[in-house]
Amino acid sequence: MKVNELKEFFESANFDIEEPQTDHRDRFARKLERSRKSEKAGSNSGKIWSGLLSIAAVLALVLLLSNNFNQANQSDLASISPEMKQTQQFYSGLIEKELIALNAEATPETQMIIKDALQQLKKLENRYKRMENDLLESGKDKRVIHAMIQNFQQRIDLLSEVLEQIENIKSLNNQNYESNTI
Repeated sequence: MKVNELKEFFESANFDIEEPQTDHRDRFARKLERSRKSEKAGSNSGKIWSGLLSIAAVLALVLLLSNNFNQANQSDLASISPEMKQTQQFYSGLIEKELIALNAEATPETQMIIKDALQQLKKLENRYKRMENDLLESGKDKRVIHAMIQNFQQRIDLLSEVLEQIENIKSLNNQNYESNTI
């Protein structure tokens, strides 16, 4: 048979000759419900593991950052003056709070954005460490001090921006859920 003959055969043939069984709808509804329950159960365990991994990564970063901030060596802001020590403590505390808030928002949908934010934070932390060396070499130059404070501000801005993006994601998910429900 050629393609045209097959096409004509299927168009002219009536394949809808069987009636479904009387309990067809009930059986289909039960199967659909079982499928939904198994999907929810499977997705919850995946969410739990990815959530736990995200929490562990954020906690490790918080511990690393707090350890680095709390180490008082001669090349950090705290060694310059009591005011700079307060400034450093303020910013480091604010960063820790933002990291905790970020950790609380960890879901499979936000996992990638959080991972990217943590990588960006690590880069900013590495820049800060280089500035600590510059501060020591420059004899506590005000330009280096200003750059170190800006680095703290950049980290806080980054975390705030990510938290805002997560809120947007949550809002979009809620809108999609509301539009999909009947």
